[in-house]
Amino acid sequence: MKASGGTDEAKRRAAESAAQQVESGMVVGLGTGSTAAHAIRALGEAVASGTEIQGVPTSYQARALAREAGIPLVTLDDARPDIAIDGADQLQPDGTVIKGGGAAHTREKIVDTSAERCLIVADDTKSTDVLDHPVPVELLSDAVPTVERSIRALDGEPTLRTARRKDGPVVTDNGNLVLDCAFGAIEAPDALAGSLSAIPGVVEHGIFTDVADEIHVGSNDGVSIHSA
Repeated sequence: MKASGGTDEAKRRAAESAAQQVESGMVVGLGTGSTAAHAIRALGEAVASGTEIQGVPTSYQARALAREAGIPLVTLDDARPDIAIDGADQLQPDGTVIKGGGAAHTREKIVDTSAERCLIVADDTKSTDVLDHPVPVELLSDAVPTVERSIRALDGEPTLRTARRKDGPVVTDNGNLVLDCAFGAIEAPDALAGSLSAIPGVVEHGIFTDVADEIHVGSNDGVSIHSA
């Protein structure tokens, strides 16, 4: 598995590269996480300079940061995003990604798939030929034992995500729990995604297939951009 967390400079470069794709008048899906946060700040600077955009946040964190940056916010009831900018915990060259390190992947998948275009931003430590990062699975609290059994039947090892600085599990913005499920090398992410979606009690999983339209990968030397 690739190392987690590249340099802040690499993240910033990727995020700012994607933010440059946003034009005045657009509605923008605002992803969650450290790299997406750089994009939100860059968009806030554009707003301060006169660019007129509206944001659709994917989490409490993204909403708070967007408000701090001065980005006007709307919901999916109000408008469909023209573009979404979101991060990744791990990504393949074809644009298949694993997300959910911030436990916001359910909302992220809804917003990202609603957008006309989805741009994935990441530092170069997140790139890999074969996904092997644990897959976050959001689930109903009453379903933990049965979902754990189903995950093990798929040769996965589920671990209930626990909160930091408080006792007990992580609770998502939707009021649900998260299992981090290790499968080793994921040779067929499409098939695994379908199997996870079919488990009763699962709200959403962190495998994103056929969602990304463009990938911006930052390094300490620059940004690599390619279509997914």
